[in-house]
Amino acid sequence: MFKYCPKCQSSDISFEGQRYWDCGNCDFVYFHNTAAGVAGLIKYRNQLLFTVRAKNPEQGKLDLPGGFVDYHETLEQGLSRELTEELSLTIAPQKWQYFCSFPNQYLYKNINYHTIDSVFACELDQKPEVQLEKAEIQEARWIALDEIDVSKIAFPSLANAVTQFIEME
Repeated sequence: MFKYCPKCQSSDISFEGQRYWDCGNCDFVYFHNTAAGVAGLIKYRNQLLFTVRAKNPEQGKLDLPGGFVDYHETLEQGLSRELTEELSLTIAPQKWQYFCSFPNQYLYKNINYHTIDSVFACELDQKPEVQLEKAEIQEARWIALDEIDVSKIAFPSLANAVTQFIEME
């Protein structure tokens, strides 16, 4: 990430224990923390809502609706915002119930981001209409719980969450 220290421009900078950048010339330290990702298990009757990724990483694979949390948001607020942006779907933050979390890696433009993917669930009374943000989402699909092929899900963290969800149903 850093070839030179952002503070003193020294080349004596190293990535310690894959946790933080440390300059041997000045007091600069930068912790490379985990990014917070959120995903929604949105259930209607016996189906879950999936999206199909429109771009890499994992273009064309199934995904759960969600994305990254902004620095000023709660996990639930970030998830609700992502659904509004990508699917024009409104689910209030207080409607989400925490389900589980798994660590993950997200390779984007040759940078490997370590994430913690927090998964929330909600059950809807009616099937909503969605409008896709085509730059992000290729397609939205409702898939019956007994027809979900977790091997087609883009990220191991979300495949694990879906597997746990199906086992609990």
